[in-house]
Amino acid sequence: MFTTRFLDLPPLLSAAGTVHLPGSKSISNRVLLLAGLSAGTTVIHDLLASDDTRVMLDALRGLGCDVQPRGETLHVTGLGGRLKTHDAKLFLGNAGTAMRPLTAALAVLAATQSGRFDLSGVPRMHERPIGDLVEALRQLGCGIDYLGNDGFPPLRLLPGTARLNTDKAIRVRGDVSSQFLTALLLALPLAAEQQAITIEVEGELISKPYVEITLNLLARFGIEVVREGWQRFTIARGSAYRSPGDIHVEGDASSASYFIALGAIAATETPIRIVGVGSDSIQGDIRFVEAARAMGAQVSSGPGWLEVQRGKFPLKAITLDCNHIPDAAMTLAVMALYAIGTTRLDNIASWRVKETDRIAAMAAELRKLGATVVEGADFIEVTPPTQWRPAAIDTYDDHRIAMCFSLAAFNGLAAPANAAVPVRILDPQCVGKTFPDYFETLFARVSTTPQDIPIITVDGPTASGKGTLASAVAKSLGYHFLDSGAVYRATALAAMRASVRADDEQRLAQLAANLDLHFDADTICLGGQDVTETLRLEEVGALASKVSAWPLVRAALRTLQVSFHRVPGLVADGRDMGTVIFPGAQFKVFLTASAATRAERRYRQLISKGISANIDSLRAELEARDARDQTRSVSPLKPAVDAMLLDNSALSVEASVEAVLKAWEQRRPFKET
Repeated sequence: MFTTRFLDLPPLLSAAGTVHLPGSKSISNRVLLLAGLSAGTTVIHDLLASDDTRVMLDALRGLGCDVQPRGETLHVTGLGGRLKTHDAKLFLGNAGTAMRPLTAALAVLAATQSGRFDLSGVPRMHERPIGDLVEALRQLGCGIDYLGNDGFPPLRLLPGTARLNTDKAIRVRGDVSSQFLTALLLALPLAAEQQAITIEVEGELISKPYVEITLNLLARFGIEVVREGWQRFTIARGSAYRSPGDIHVEGDASSASYFIALGAIAATETPIRIVGVGSDSIQGDIRFVEAARAMGAQVSSGPGWLEVQRGKFPLKAITLDCNHIPDAAMTLAVMALYAIGTTRLDNIASWRVKETDRIAAMAAELRKLGATVVEGADFIEVTPPTQWRPAAIDTYDDHRIAMCFSLAAFNGLAAPANAAVPVRILDPQCVGKTFPDYFETLFARVSTTPQDIPIITVDGPTASGKGTLASAVAKSLGYHFLDSGAVYRATALAAMRASVRADDEQRLAQLAANLDLHFDADTICLGGQDVTETLRLEEVGALASKVSAWPLVRAALRTLQVSFHRVPGLVADGRDMGTVIFPGAQFKVFLTASAATRAERRYRQLISKGISANIDSLRAELEARDARDQTRSVSPLKPAVDAMLLDNSALSVEASVEAVLKAWEQRRPFKET
């Protein structure tokens, strides 16, 4: 998952490939709570790993459930409806699918089994309404205190009478959030041992498909609910949770919407195939497919899969009541940027009480791109830009806003007459709420012209710190990193292992052409073996300097190095990155430091690892290597004519990184960061 402060998406042109969806958040947290309340052990397959499920798992452990990861499954041994822990403080982040159901379940258990629980979350959770659910629970006789503002978390759940007031129907509003009804449906089987319990919904129930998910899963855990329309729900007398043994979590249909939209916009030759959700889905958001088709997408489907390809393009503007797809409908607002005319999304009042006020947020960010937007209490209208603008998209700690607006990077397809523009996503790690690897998944399936993918090169003499600088810059930007020195050192190491002489250019080139080299985070593997530390040995570096002088070796390694130039961008360090390998790079840095400074740095590095060294010998070796690198006939070490010269003799790593990032930012088109 990207942990950068922002992530710049270059203009994108096409998409293809297969996407394996993470598990549904809505199903995952419901299944976890049901397993935690049930008797017996539930084996959960394909559970979503995200911020929301993490806080639910932490809560279950805090309540005394046994939670054991085993391979690709999670084993949860539940409470069987009986409290093990009677006093706990639970932090639930910004997970509505944890806060609302746990409030209801623990309120019932606290009231009947003398419990006391404090439930809190992040500041935004303390702004999300819960008063209607609390009032419904108080009708039962549950003791609940507000610890902050009335109607909002944090809450304290208190002991009450042993028997709840279940003789009359429990009334709850349905027009604010369907999670209130879901919470009651999940909690009240705990109090239905002696008599049936009825829930009556006041007003129109929104987001009905999410309630259908709840009813489906309740049946899997042995709970019978009789539904009379969408206004009255009766939980049978004698209800008790029973583990189904094994249960599979299907892929997240809301997350599928981004890749359905991706196919509709950019899959022209080969479709986007989505695995994990399909025609057999129990999630209401699968009906996003209908909306995508109405806008022009070609979609085929089967059990557990979808295939999407561009059909009509530009897309067709639509007017749609989105009550049945409240979360996925956000994706339609960005698809509207690629449509002819004005798209109107109605019946989306629930957007205002989600992770942020999504109507206001979507309107503000769409306008940054140049769209014309009209917003109301329960609708939004979007007319595409006549001229797209580069924009830094605020994400409001809302995962769906970040994922939606990634699709704006295809703006060059919407208006070919205009220059395509990059899009900046602020706080990209917020996607961890439901889809931690979203951006990695997206980038692996999109393509664009090489000149639109940013490259930053960092060249310089040995021991100047260019690798450390380039790596830090790449991490700050979320770009790929190429340590070209490691490529040559790996070739030298391969030569040492194969007993190939330093003057055998032909055999060295053959080794280079077949180099099995992989970079994984901070690890470098050669032939499947971790050689990160081995490549730093002085004898390997010395041989690499000789090996790199051969034209055939450099030619063989060029293809490997160029392959690192991928979306969203690349930071490459070496001695000829800006002059030979990537001469068209958008930003070039030539890092220098005095020989004395570099020798001292290398000396400290070796001593810290317990390797004996002589600083005078190290300086002599560095100066000799500088002379070789600067005078070799092929790709001599020198700054590119348009490089930024940076002497870091007196600079810390942090100061050097800041200088490079500041200079890079001045070249970007974004006004906000």
